[in-house]
Amino acid sequence: MKKMIIAGNWKMNTLPNEAENLVSNIISGIQNKDYKSEIVVCPPFTNLQTVSTLIYNSKIKLGAQNCFYEPKGAFTGEISIPMLKFFDVEYIIIGHSERRTYFSETDELINKKAKAILESGLKPIICIGETLQEREQGKTFEILFNQLDLCLKDLKDKNFSNIVIAYEPVWAIGTGISATTEQIEEAHNEIKHYIGKKFNLNEDDIVLQYGGSVTADNSEEILSIKNVNGALIGGASLKSEIFLKIIDIAENILQS
Repeated sequence: MKKMIIAGNWKMNTLPNEAENLVSNIISGIQNKDYKSEIVVCPPFTNLQTVSTLIYNSKIKLGAQNCFYEPKGAFTGEISIPMLKFFDVEYIIIGHSERRTYFSETDELINKKAKAILESGLKPIICIGETLQEREQGKTFEILFNQLDLCLKDLKDKNFSNIVIAYEPVWAIGTGISATTEQIEEAHNEIKHYIGKKFNLNEDDIVLQYGGSVTADNSEEILSIKNVNGALIGGASLKSEIFLKIIDIAENILQS
């Protein structure tokens, strides 16, 4: 059966009162509905306590936007996995293109974070993706496979029950431009085949989200692709009515 995880990455947006309004509207929109999709919200660290309290006993899972790989220590400005677990965080996004671009995060660092997250019993959402220049140079799969090799180094096939991969073409993030269905399908097929062969996995057991300007208008076309297992949604997740519409679209696809 097709798996679907719809995750909202709020990025550096929302004050606590705004987060409360947003998540309250999402809760109201999904209550009394039987969803097969997994729904995740990833607020800024400053809003984790607010959101964690609100979603307690709801159908919504809590995610964080980043972490450090050490459990504690003299790492000014960082946040540890035990700190996140305190607020019942279940998912942690790592390797997002914005972290790579603005904060020079490497695949080796992402690998350390992935190992620490898995060892803590949480689930990493590991982001990979190529730039426009790399795509135009015909290096898309060379880049993606290299990122996978380094980010997944030393992990085992058993880890994949708790791993989510998010394919996010860098040129389609926050630009309003989404990759074509043909480009997404090709990338997801190749990524799943590569991981499946590398770790001796059934490709249906690999959870692979798409992230890159997902909206209410294009989500049905994207989520209907066989090897797309949900979406990592940025700006559209900040409007409850749009996020709820995407969730409903995902659910209709699963039940059709």
